[in-house]
Amino acid sequence: MKLGIIGNTHKENLRGVLDILSETFISLKINATYHEDLKEYIGYPEAGFADLDTIGATSDFLVSIGGDGTLLASSVTAYKYDKPIVGVNIGKLGFLAELPTEQVKEFFSDLQQKKWYVEERIVLLAESQPSSLEPLIAFNDFVIDKGGWPKMIEMKLFVDEEYVTTFAADGLIMSTPSGSTGYNLSAGGPIVTPGASVITLSPISAHSLTIRPLVIDARQKVKMIVGAHQTKVHVNCDGQRVIEFQPPFEINITQSDRKLKLLRSPSFSYFQVLRSKLFWGADYRIINTTK
Repeated sequence: MKLGIIGNTHKENLRGVLDILSETFISLKINATYHEDLKEYIGYPEAGFADLDTIGATSDFLVSIGGDGTLLASSVTAYKYDKPIVGVNIGKLGFLAELPTEQVKEFFSDLQQKKWYVEERIVLLAESQPSSLEPLIAFNDFVIDKGGWPKMIEMKLFVDEEYVTTFAADGLIMSTPSGSTGYNLSAGGPIVTPGASVITLSPISAHSLTIRPLVIDARQKVKMIVGAHQTKVHVNCDGQRVIEFQPPFEINITQSDRKLKLLRSPSFSYFQVLRSKLFWGADYRIINTTK
């Protein structure tokens, strides 16, 4: 078994977590290769380093150290090389990167004993017209937003080439189930369980009381046409990669044939994470009476 380690060098406690991981890998005799950006954070000379493509091609599993944003960035490599990935959380929420540092020894011991499974997540692809760009990739969501323009933008929505509606808004979130607890949730969209094969369309501050989030089958094709506009409009991929387009333009969203593979422990529970990190279903009337 060989692991590829990717870490967020902007995290203050990265060095301490890498020390724990290195000690764990040595004690369990697990072969690990670290991303070359981590050289100054690794304390033992036997460690091996490589670039992202080498790590992706040669590892059995990838380990992302950081928060949810780090996991989403590392997932580009995991998806490209079709490798399972797990996130060690040293960020804030840690909803996708849910493995806490105090459980890493137990987790990798279970991994070595083959006590693990892969949870597959939907991936979205986007192609735009006119554009010479390669298809864009999103594991959480694509967001069309008005950029720095102070007014709303007008958009036409089609599903499987059937006209749905025209509306004015600050933008639109096209979310996978993985991304349903992110920006989609903040915009009033539903929480969707990871195994559901759906895409959620959530308008951002639509200028209409009748425009509400829409859930469609992930096999359906979404087409958005952004009308003529004085400034460039942003297409945001997972809150990390932003492409600017000069309207009018068309963007088509489809489900990828491949899935993102998240490495899970048998003890992982999606609903437990919902309760503990988003406090879903918490009744504060009961909580407050216990004080």
